[in-house]
Amino acid sequence: MTDSPQEESSEIVEEDMSSQDALPWLIGAVSSLFSLFVVAIILLWVWSNAHDIIIGGPSPTLTGWQESYYDLTGFDEIDHLDGSGVILCVVDSGIELSHPDLRHQNLVGWLDVINDQSEPYDDEGHGTAMAGIIVAKDGLRGNAQGVDLLVAKAIGSNGQGTDEGIAEAVDWCVSNQADIISLSLGGEGGIGFLGITTDQLENAVQDALDQGVFVVAAAGNDGQDDDGDVSSPGSVENVICVGGVTRLGNVWSGSSSGDNNLQLWPPQLPRSDPDKKPEVLAPGAEVPVLMAGGSGDGTWWGWASGTSAATAWVSGGIALLLQEHPELQREGGSGGTNAIDLVKEKISENSQMDDGQTEHDDRFGYGIFRIDLLIDSLGNNSTIDYNDSSEGLEIIHLNMTSDAQAERRKTANVPPVNSRNAAE
Repeated sequence: MTDSPQEESSEIVEEDMSSQDALPWLIGAVSSLFSLFVVAIILLWVWSNAHDIIIGGPSPTLTGWQESYYDLTGFDEIDHLDGSGVILCVVDSGIELSHPDLRHQNLVGWLDVINDQSEPYDDEGHGTAMAGIIVAKDGLRGNAQGVDLLVAKAIGSNGQGTDEGIAEAVDWCVSNQADIISLSLGGEGGIGFLGITTDQLENAVQDALDQGVFVVAAAGNDGQDDDGDVSSPGSVENVICVGGVTRLGNVWSGSSSGDNNLQLWPPQLPRSDPDKKPEVLAPGAEVPVLMAGGSGDGTWWGWASGTSAATAWVSGGIALLLQEHPELQREGGSGGTNAIDLVKEKISENSQMDDGQTEHDDRFGYGIFRIDLLIDSLGNNSTIDYNDSSEGLEIIHLNMTSDAQAERRKTANVPPVNSRNAAE
């Protein structure tokens, strides 16, 4: 039996009325859920501020890039060292200890050459980024979190410093018993010959080296318009000068080349192994770093490219080496200039060379810094001889077989799945 037209019309009206009755209820339910969500967000924000907690952390892309660099430089093979017992001094624009990844950090010393402030700060951001590569914790992972950290502010808010101010900072690091000085900076050098220079900063660096302090400095970022040599004070003979490498193991395009030949002006004798410049490459392209002040928009983590980051990376690595071999620290039984010479020799022999590379290259140096190979080269498998007792240094001779040489050649490194395409 079929419904009459009148009955059909009645049913349609009833359905429309039911729909109209349900619509206000649906809108009210959605509004209530949205209101609860907003209230929850506000309460979470209030709670996080009250307990000084940062919600979130670095993106998976940044942590993936960092892990890629850890793999490239061998840090993922070293899990029993954190730099404890080693004093490392960062000379830069300061440090922001309120950063979420630095709140655990207790400085063992602070100097402000620029404004003579007694409390640590960073009004430029570069120093926080560099210190974070070494000691960051919880978000990004510093490569030597256990070091005793000294920070000297010698770079102003404009990103610049003077030779006099930076030299004062270097002297302060030395007087505060630093084992390592990290200089993620550089500029033009003075006129020098046979160890005598007119440059105040180069003189301060040489004094530090003479006291057995390891000095690590940036090669410079003019690779695309190169002036012919690495920056000063990276150009000083016994300084470990660091260029930049990408996650794929290619030299970063901005990394400065070294000029290791005879120069008439400014006068320079040919450099010899293991002191040719740059000595080594380290992460220098899209390196995950800490951002001071939340970079003005609440972003605490980002990335940076340059040989500054590469310098901090190697400084942390040298701290791990000195923890493993405390006799090579400046106050160690075998510390001093001979310890620096030994470590530089081992860097030249145990860095990861480029494909087809057999000797130093003016851009690729002795290869990519490999902390695992460097520590292994000074390990228990070596044959140890002693030189003249007056030197007090253990000379370690390695039997470098062809297999060992092949191991430190550069191999392909694929970026993590969650990263963007590599810049190089």
